[in-house]
Amino acid sequence: MSKRPIDKLSGFCVITGGSSGIGLELARLAAADGCNLLIAADQGIDKADHALRGCGAASLECIEVDLATSQGVSTLMETIGARDVDILMANAGQSEGGAFLDHDWAQIAKTIDTNVTGTLALVHAIGRRMQRRNAGRMLVIGSIVGGMPGPYNLVYNSTKSFINDFCVGLADELKDTDVVISCLKPGATETKFFDRADMEDAPIGDAPKDDPAQVARNGYDALLKGEIATVSGLLNTIMDASAGVLPKDFVAKLHHFLAKP
Repeated sequence: MSKRPIDKLSGFCVITGGSSGIGLELARLAAADGCNLLIAADQGIDKADHALRGCGAASLECIEVDLATSQGVSTLMETIGARDVDILMANAGQSEGGAFLDHDWAQIAKTIDTNVTGTLALVHAIGRRMQRRNAGRMLVIGSIVGGMPGPYNLVYNSTKSFINDFCVGLADELKDTDVVISCLKPGATETKFFDRADMEDAPIGDAPKDDPAQVARNGYDALLKGEIATVSGLLNTIMDASAGVLPKDFVAKLHHFLAKP
């Protein structure tokens, strides 16, 4: 099921995790459509500001906040203020490779708080405003690994499983409104993800990866079309479908091979 398609985005657009990778490419697309942009990220925000100048945005604000914290979410909402958010692109994400029991709990909690708690806090706050106005679109970044038991990247996979399902459920709750909820499910993409997750020594770290600009384009197009969920790329679509039908222990063994350092 999809909702009313549109040709381009317009209005006030908030993008989290917008300083690099898929988030930055989404910001470039929204800027080219002439949106008013507010970019949030926990690092690299000055580079994002420089990269997006002259890209066509009607206005550009950049803020450095840690959305794994309640203070970071509050600061972003205070920056938004009373403005109506027409588009939210929730791309902020965190991960750590390696065995679950080898990590400190604080590190694990930060991944959960970034990927789930912070993301849902923003979707809840902004989504309620959209529901009252009966207008707005949200693109939330899930992952094809959300359908895969994920040894050696276990918490990340599990949080993305939550996000993938959450988006479909929320879309159903809002099916009688004009609010669009769309989930983009990328595969391995050429971003800072594997470096930040300390997974460059794993086989997946050396494997060919998707172009973040193309992944962003796929998600952007899905949001314009009003699609609930889209997988970026044919190979990822096959992998996503296969993970849904193969025995889970077999999928876990495959992931073990790809993700173990």
